[in-house]
Amino acid sequence: MRKLISRKAAILGFCSAALLLPSMLAAAETAASPVPVFKPVPFPSTDEQKRQILASPEITVDGKTTAIGFHTILRSGDKAGEGVFGLLLDAKGNPVKNNDGSEHLSNDNDFSSLLTVDNKLFMVSHFESRPGAMYLTELTQDKTTGKLSAISTRNIDMSGVEGLWVPCAGSVTPWMTHLGSEEYPNNARLTEDAKTMDEIEDYDKPMARYFGLDPYAGTTTVDDFRKVFKPYRYGYPVEVEVDASGKTTVTKHFAMGRTAVELAKIMPDNKTAYISDDGTNVGFFLFIADKPKDLSSGKLYAAKWNQISAANGGVADLEWIDLGHADNAAIKKAIEEDGVTFSSIFEASAPKEGGVCEAGFTSINTTDGHECLKLKEGMETIASRVETRRYAAYKGATTEFRKEEGITLDPDNMVLYVAMSEINKGMLDNDKSDLGGPNHIRLPQNDCGAVYKLDLVKDSTIGSDYVAKNMMGFVRGEPVTYAEGSPFSGNTCNVDNIANPDNVTYMPGRDTLIIGEDTGTGHQNDAIWAYNISEGTLTRIQTTPYGAETTSPYFYPNINGHAYLMSVVQHPYGESDEDKLNDPADARAFTGYIGPLPVMENPKTK
Repeated sequence: MRKLISRKAAILGFCSAALLLPSMLAAAETAASPVPVFKPVPFPSTDEQKRQILASPEITVDGKTTAIGFHTILRSGDKAGEGVFGLLLDAKGNPVKNNDGSEHLSNDNDFSSLLTVDNKLFMVSHFESRPGAMYLTELTQDKTTGKLSAISTRNIDMSGVEGLWVPCAGSVTPWMTHLGSEEYPNNARLTEDAKTMDEIEDYDKPMARYFGLDPYAGTTTVDDFRKVFKPYRYGYPVEVEVDASGKTTVTKHFAMGRTAVELAKIMPDNKTAYISDDGTNVGFFLFIADKPKDLSSGKLYAAKWNQISAANGGVADLEWIDLGHADNAAIKKAIEEDGVTFSSIFEASAPKEGGVCEAGFTSINTTDGHECLKLKEGMETIASRVETRRYAAYKGATTEFRKEEGITLDPDNMVLYVAMSEINKGMLDNDKSDLGGPNHIRLPQNDCGAVYKLDLVKDSTIGSDYVAKNMMGFVRGEPVTYAEGSPFSGNTCNVDNIANPDNVTYMPGRDTLIIGEDTGTGHQNDAIWAYNISEGTLTRIQTTPYGAETTSPYFYPNINGHAYLMSVVQHPYGESDEDKLNDPADARAFTGYIGPLPVMENPKTK
């Protein structure tokens, strides 16, 4: 990997050379480069800057400079038409209530897609809450400036899929549907074994509100909770189709497996999908649909990391472990009609001292810790889809990844990029998270994380032209300690480098990878970066207010003559620096975009 240098240094170096070679300078000035150059924004160092959204004011691409900025479409709580953006509704369409009786208005805006349907433009936005929510917003686009504005917004009814659980990142399918997610699913083993509500994890309890149950009422029993909350309903990619009238069709894709889905990313063949799994001791998954543009059935695979090197974030060959074929209908039947539970899939035995399992049991370590499991007869297919991570580990796949986040594709060079927010825990060598597991990943710790590069090739056995055969560190954060009194004191990652990469998107044909952050102490103010792949340089193009997370960076090269980089500022003052909040209104999230940008179609496909 090229050494990361600041754009300022790159420009100074270029200018010094240009003084010696004026003819080269003139040529450079007239060149129409397809690689976009964003005017950088500073790392926030004053209280005023740390309360703002700072965004690049201009972009130069194809020889033209265009004024841009961050533009808000809606903030949580805004009304557009009859809808209130971000208001959580239960299965009957009533507002979900907080403990104090107030209506739950979510500031956890996350992925927002732009969908062109006939001559209309829609935005589907989901909210990372319990219960989760998706909103459909119809947009208008100024034909001259490209500015996007909301006409109306409404909650998308999720009662047909028994509610939505913690939707995080997402993608747009090649057939123009919104592909959302459900992150951090419940540990079904614990929920089945619980004897009282005190043994139900606090993270899971708020979902019961979707079914009209108050999980905090002293009269609510664990049996009451289990009647409305079935763990295996949640943890899948969720697809939303929108027609020109604004009608939505929602489908949970049980066939794609149940994990802490950060997002599923579809390849250009309309059949191959990569699925990232967020958390500690998680896997990485590949799905091959039976039919193009139909995710309802197919084969699922889990990655095995075969390490070659520990340097620079690591290098490994990837082997794909076959988890079998399944379809949505069969898995849904098992959940809703057959009432499948953890104990109907696995027999469990307590590990012995030293992490040893008794004969006949397989030792695994996943998000749920070290377990000794034995698969019950005939449960392979069900296990592969409702206990996907456990079953992957059981079959020998790697479940040691840490904070596996966004996925994007460079179609020109057949490269996939995957963000790993931290290199820690199971990714280290013989960490306690490896107890009972195979210790496939053995890397030095890097709390600032890395973006990984995966080369894609044709694999006739798997049946796809987009199969990742390796995985290597590509863009890495840099842990630092700033001295007291420094304007950057308290930041634990280099402020001129990435910290805890989260969502990523690629500009096809433009040699540019966009990297968004979800960081706490790494950077006090999260940022979005443009990474010039050929030069190996980073440009900071947006920062967020105190305590906010960047979500949803997603590039659209041409929507009716304008390009957009979607950008959502999630929960300002909500993840850190809560004491800095002066006005509750400042905590409302922002759903918007960087732009409008000039059209940036892929020049390599023209």
